[in-house]
Amino acid sequence: MLKKIHDLVAKWVFPWERKPPEIEALKSLKAARDLRFLAGRDSKFKEFRRVLRICMEYIRGFQTLHYVGPCVTVFGSARIKEGLPYYELTRRIGASLARSGFAVMTGGGPGLMEAANRGAFEAGGVSVGCNIILPEEQKPNPYINRMVSFYYFFVRKVMLVKYSLAYIIMPGGFGTLDELAEAITLIQTGRLMHFPVILVGREYWEPFLRWIQNQMYKEGTVRPDEFNILSIVDTEDEIMDVIEARVWKLRLEYQENPRASA
Repeated sequence: MLKKIHDLVAKWVFPWERKPPEIEALKSLKAARDLRFLAGRDSKFKEFRRVLRICMEYIRGFQTLHYVGPCVTVFGSARIKEGLPYYELTRRIGASLARSGFAVMTGGGPGLMEAANRGAFEAGGVSVGCNIILPEEQKPNPYINRMVSFYYFFVRKVMLVKYSLAYIIMPGGFGTLDELAEAITLIQTGRLMHFPVILVGREYWEPFLRWIQNQMYKEGTVRPDEFNILSIVDTEDEIMDVIEARVWKLRLEYQENPRASA
């Protein structure tokens, strides 16, 4: 009975989740709905329906990801393709994480997300994708053995952060910067434990870090200790060293004072 109720509500709340060929038309419908959502106030009935949709997305995400085990999230560009150096590096990183017993979580799309999932998948590990339904560019990659799709970006971001104990930031664009800023802000404000936030690729990220030092430090918008949230590396071995050192430290801190670490 509960399953029938869930399926009925899901069909009403998630009308875009249907089989092809309807899915492409529904993606356009999603874009139109997003524009209406951002335009401002809607009817109370539509707002209530939106609240249900958001709640059900959270519930579905929690149900899918609750038992993934110790997890590391890898962020990065959807536009860096197979054969390029950062793709191959990300693939090796995914494999190293899987061999060390970590589930590998990504946004579930192409590019470096695919590379991380592929490395974990080929190494026999748990490969998780939190896909976002977009009109273009984002399609689930084929190297995922546990996936959940989201309509709302903010729900997806919660899932990508909530279940992981480290965040690996590969080269990427505005979306990757948004995800990087989210992780840093949660740690900075004490909403998240000081899990490792690891920038991969010194050549790519050092100009960004210099800008933070030269501009944000100078204007007083960032404190020196907040800059220490970040690590910067070039290889999968360095990543594993950072994760293992930090996770062991957090485990000891928790054992000594579980209330303060909660």
